[in-house]
Amino acid sequence: MSTNVEKEPGPQGENPVTNTAGATDPEKKKREYKDFEHDAEGPSHANVDMSTIQLRAEDLYDKEKVDLETIVIDDVFKLLQCDENGLSEEEAKRRLELFGPNKLEAEEQNPFLQFLSFMWNPLSWVMEGAALVAIALSNGEGRAPDWPDFVGIVLLLFVNSTIGFYEERNAGNAVKALMDSLAPKAKVKRGGIWSEIESADLVPGDMISFKIGDIVPADCRLTEAINVSIDQAALTGESLPQAKKMGDQCFSGSTCKQGEAEGVVISTGANTFFGRAASLVGQDDDTTGHLQKILAQIGSFCLVSIGLFVVLEIVILYPAFHYTYRRGLDNILVLLIGGIPIAMPTVLSVTLAVGAQQLAKHKAIVTRITAIEELAGVTILCSDKTGTLTTNKLTIDRNTIRTYGPFSADDVILLAAYASRTENQDAIDMSVVQAIGDPSKARAGIKLLDFKPFNPVDKRTEITYREEATGKLKRVTKGMTGIIIELCTRNKTEELENKLEADVEEYAQRGLRALAVAYEELDGDDHEAEGNGFELIGLLAIFDPPRDDTKQTIDDAIALGVKVKMVTGDQLAIAKETGRRLGLGDHMYPAKVLKDGPAPGGKHGSLDEMILDADGFAGVFPEHKYEIVKRLQGLGHLCAMTGDGANDAPALSRANVGIAVEGATDAARGAADIVLTEPGLSTIVHAIRGSRIIFQRMRNYSIYACAVTIRIVVCFAILAFAYQFDFPPFMILIIALLNDGTIMTLSVDRVLPSNTPDSWDLAEIFAFAVAYGIYLTVSTIVLVVVIIETTFFQDKFGVSLETSPVEANDRSLHMVVYLQVAIISQALIFVTRSHGFFFMERPSFALMGAFCIAQLISSIIAAYGDWGFTNIHSISGGWIGIVWVWVS
Repeated sequence: MSTNVEKEPGPQGENPVTNTAGATDPEKKKREYKDFEHDAEGPSHANVDMSTIQLRAEDLYDKEKVDLETIVIDDVFKLLQCDENGLSEEEAKRRLELFGPNKLEAEEQNPFLQFLSFMWNPLSWVMEGAALVAIALSNGEGRAPDWPDFVGIVLLLFVNSTIGFYEERNAGNAVKALMDSLAPKAKVKRGGIWSEIESADLVPGDMISFKIGDIVPADCRLTEAINVSIDQAALTGESLPQAKKMGDQCFSGSTCKQGEAEGVVISTGANTFFGRAASLVGQDDDTTGHLQKILAQIGSFCLVSIGLFVVLEIVILYPAFHYTYRRGLDNILVLLIGGIPIAMPTVLSVTLAVGAQQLAKHKAIVTRITAIEELAGVTILCSDKTGTLTTNKLTIDRNTIRTYGPFSADDVILLAAYASRTENQDAIDMSVVQAIGDPSKARAGIKLLDFKPFNPVDKRTEITYREEATGKLKRVTKGMTGIIIELCTRNKTEELENKLEADVEEYAQRGLRALAVAYEELDGDDHEAEGNGFELIGLLAIFDPPRDDTKQTIDDAIALGVKVKMVTGDQLAIAKETGRRLGLGDHMYPAKVLKDGPAPGGKHGSLDEMILDADGFAGVFPEHKYEIVKRLQGLGHLCAMTGDGANDAPALSRANVGIAVEGATDAARGAADIVLTEPGLSTIVHAIRGSRIIFQRMRNYSIYACAVTIRIVVCFAILAFAYQFDFPPFMILIIALLNDGTIMTLSVDRVLPSNTPDSWDLAEIFAFAVAYGIYLTVSTIVLVVVIIETTFFQDKFGVSLETSPVEANDRSLHMVVYLQVAIISQALIFVTRSHGFFFMERPSFALMGAFCIAQLISSIIAAYGDWGFTNIHSISGGWIGIVWVWVS
């Protein structure tokens, strides 16, 4: 571990740089061990028969009685009934049965039931009802069931369910990812012998060992620690690795960055800090997706519309016009087949799938496809700081370097680089070496004689070297300011101490970490001899800088109507400084306000108001992030959360849209809905714009589908009431299939994204749908009235139908109506996709091509279709031309 610097040394167990406790807030660490029987006063060896002890688990983990995370190590051994030789194999097996495996269990879902679940929603109910009518209720009057309609409806229903099933089965499983990120193997001592076992077999009381590069396999208390530093960034959000010593706690899932350690396991599986973060991932009560709710409401609108006119047909056609059972049922089937937006789930799924492919080209991989729709409506983006807004790489801030005496800022950086190791991965040493530009300069012109690396006791590094140009022996040290100033016997004065204290305080207020540098010369040729006294030469400011594109990305997000909030595990001062640099603002609050609420008499009347107004929160743990997102959602906001660590997983899962940034842990990627494969947040701007384009495509289709429902049920009900017009149900299915084939191309249509978050204004959608539907209805009814009531077309264009005068159920008239409905319904697509005059917004080539092909097919059917089972007859080219002119 490199030098950790702060104004004053932190208390035991705290990081001397961040002054953040190595252990979590005890009030937040709830234990759920069950039936752990032990004796607090029992013998401290491993082979005690624990079955004879009757103290309950809740007593063992009651903070008022005992806290395994803070009590002295000897008491930990006593309470867990183990010693430094480890448990016996028999006792380990018994405890494994008692506590369960050291892993997180993912709930498996039955694939068959999961597939069937996609057929259980309002739209599916309507579709299934139409299929039942077609096959089960239409068998009468010597006629066979309506198999063509039945097969077509069931096929579309099956395709819709298959797509939904496939997408869900391939979505990331957050809990599984959290499980996978645990260390698969662990070095454990049992019966005094070290061996390697599956980490899932660890139990409380086991003795474990880990070294640099290892993942800590379970929550433990250290019994030995040699220059140990632990990277907990993925768990707690802390920027720097944390120095650990004997007695400190290490969290499962963290990484050993330096040294070697042994410890006793105190928590396993779901009871670890890591496990509790995983448990939060599944605590979302809102299991129904936003898009599913919208589809249900659109389906309800269509269902009510269809139901109303079905009832009207039943109460009018049978009593008033004495319809037979089968004839009336065929009319009802026309309303059901034509009125149901039968391909809506499929069309929207294809639209989302194509959109996901387009987002992937911009380095945003979508793991939950419906998240695209929710991203379009996001109003608040909650972002983790470390590794998301910032680089997660410590940097020397050259603009704030303080010098003392005749030394320049470059001198201070160079001498500090001398006192840094160039070959290790220590964050502070790397930042100092990188500050000089060329890392080779850290050893240029000097001969290394002795180097003392950082350790938690001395809290500094030191190098003794010979200057090759002069042959003089010199020594440089860097480290914690309080330690370094005590060594500076040559120039330490009250004035210097006051200035240093003021500089450190200024750094602290800005969230910058202070690193002091001192220098001395040695007389003689003995590099181990005492020098002539250290002289304080400078103070370096260390910080985690923002990514190059973060500020612009945040500005772009704000321009799109998205409020950005920082939610970080770092200190409040660091959060405020980062917020100022990024233009986020510095209205940041410590996490404790989430528990205590706003100060009495302050400007915020409630906690919800404070959360909404805040620019961010600092010092947060996983449950805090989860709570912030939950409360914002409770205020009616759609929230996105970005993050990269396991500590972000609960909030990523709870958020409407969870976004894992490039380099995120498996846990974060598993919990996220969108995974970025490119550094920085600029990809999010592309994703937001892209999602809004996709949203517009879905909105356009929704208006179209509802309008078609209105035009079918109103138009054919009125024709039935006025003329006892019996349109063939099979031709309605042909129209629906051709329309849906064309509308599929909306998934790649050209549309403009909105500059504000999108939302489903269903009242507006239904209003447009009713208006368009009535217009199409009038167009069709007027055409039928002119044909039946007059001889205008026959006289002017010399065309004729099968009957003269024309009867309402003339088979050729059915074909005329089919062609007119087919053409004008597809023409409606161009109207619903436009916000102004439809001819002012150029459609995609795919849409134009599909429209032309569909109309060609419709015209060919009209010219050559003579199918007795559908009660239609072909019409002449003259009638086809008349229909085309009529709808133009």
